[in-house]
Amino acid sequence: MTVAQPQPEGLTFECETGNYHTFCPISCVAWLYQKIEDSFFLVIGTKTCGYFLQNAMGVMIFAEPRYAMAELEEGDISAKLNDYDELKRLCLQIKRDRNPSVIIWIGTCTTEIIKTDLEGLAPKLESEIGIPIVVARANGLDYAFTQGEDTVLAAMAARCPDKAPVAETEKNERNAIQKLLNFGKQKEDVAQEESEYANHPPLVLFGSLPDPVVTNLTLELKKQGIKVSGWLPAKRYTELPVLEEGYYVAGVNPFLSRTATTLMRRRKCKLIGAPFPIGPDGTRAWIEKICSVFNIEPKGLDEREAQIWASMEDYLQIVRGKSVFFMGDNLLEVSLARFLIRCGMTCPEIGIPYMDKRYQDAELRLLEKTCHEMGVPLPTIVEKPDNYNQIQRIYQLKPDLVITGMAHANPLEARGINTKWSVEFTFAQMHGFTNARDILELVTRPLRRNNSLKDLGWDKLVKEDAKV
Repeated sequence: MTVAQPQPEGLTFECETGNYHTFCPISCVAWLYQKIEDSFFLVIGTKTCGYFLQNAMGVMIFAEPRYAMAELEEGDISAKLNDYDELKRLCLQIKRDRNPSVIIWIGTCTTEIIKTDLEGLAPKLESEIGIPIVVARANGLDYAFTQGEDTVLAAMAARCPDKAPVAETEKNERNAIQKLLNFGKQKEDVAQEESEYANHPPLVLFGSLPDPVVTNLTLELKKQGIKVSGWLPAKRYTELPVLEEGYYVAGVNPFLSRTATTLMRRRKCKLIGAPFPIGPDGTRAWIEKICSVFNIEPKGLDEREAQIWASMEDYLQIVRGKSVFFMGDNLLEVSLARFLIRCGMTCPEIGIPYMDKRYQDAELRLLEKTCHEMGVPLPTIVEKPDNYNQIQRIYQLKPDLVITGMAHANPLEARGINTKWSVEFTFAQMHGFTNARDILELVTRPLRRNNSLKDLGWDKLVKEDAKV
């Protein structure tokens, strides 16, 4: 059954009854354990979880692993064994071998089904072993695999200190971002730069990004006189940002609605509802929104955005006039579609596992504005899409590119349809002005491959193989 809901803004939302064709959210460990350098992740699940995690971590073989599996056997599941004793044994071993600053327990579908009281066990065990234990339920009952990060950050938000250090030296020690930006500078230069910041309330950004991207976005805001007081998550658990009532927070990813809700309700922070800094258009809108909240007149953004668009002209020539179809996988679909429409593409449908219209309100409005300015039809947003119905629509619409989960990529390619794995965008550095080119590098790769095949005369052979 499909229910259409016309929205006042003009976008059309539909909700189908399909399954969630996405990775398991425990895959968030793959990027979070590298981001939070003094952490250790303990995934509590079955052997199936362990096999999945091993495969998801296959690309991380050269990084030192800081995660482990607490495998639930038949005795655990039938409640014959003592959960507390077993978890205590594992955590003591982790403390002895790795001595992390925090142990993060990742609950799975199994712990949900058998009702393991992880939140009840953690405080007692934390006091015994002397290491903070954060509990996050990143299980397959969520809508998309990226929401694993959302549950972890929401749990860590509750652990952020609520009072800023008194001494200035302690404050500098806590703010890892400022230490990084001030590295190698004289005290006089640092003091002069501090005076260039506007007088505004503290701002904390949330979302796990690689360190170069964190530095890049922090510097972009610094150019506008805005000081970032901290990031959630921080590079180290011991450097979590201070969150006092009235602090402003802004997200960088569209799948962090649970974290945003936690920051507003539990920490009494004020959420800046902005589009997400994906693509030069989204990055500019993100900065402008933050500036408007702090009553700061943004400067230099016109030239900055124009410079980035000009540098991507070689890629833009490939995508202009092409169509893209999103099957729905990682909750980045609306932001990516908006950026690609600004690049000159059309997008008949945006499939998305779950749509939080409150958290993505600014992004949806920017999507509609972009479509009107580019003179293209508004896409239909299909929540929880049914893949059978989607494939029928793909056959009818014949898009130039389908961005889909890994499960459907090869079957679609075998039928002559160009695809791109959506998971690649999750691991790519694509936030901010300077990384927009990387998005187009991924998007145009299958299109450039087809152009190369045509030049070689192999396209006819590929089509014949598809028919067979």
